Amino acid sequence: MFQPDSSTLCDRCDAVCCRLTVVLRDTDVVAPELVALGSVGERTMAHRPDGWCVALDSGHRCSIYATRPEACRRFTMAGPYCLAVRVDYANFTRPAIALTLI
Repeated sequence: MFQPDSSTLCDRCDAVCCRLTVVLRDTDVVAPELVALGSVGERTMAHRPDGWCVALDSGHRCSIYATRPEACRRFTMAGPYCLAVRVDYANFTRPAIALTLI
């Protein structure tokens, strides 16, 4: 079984995956106020003006975790895509949103 080391745990990250575009499948059940239309008309999770997913609560935790979209469920903590997103984020300087760990 995969065991990530402590440097890649979600609770030690700034939830940078929650800034990605999440395309919703027909089987994803998401409240209408959390849905936006993508550039070609696809249903996506909406983002706040600051770029974060609208489903995040004030503590940067997913408020719909138990019923989150399939794309979010497939996003593997410390998997190759997770690590690549963290590196991209660290290389993109955003003074207001500091990455705590890579």
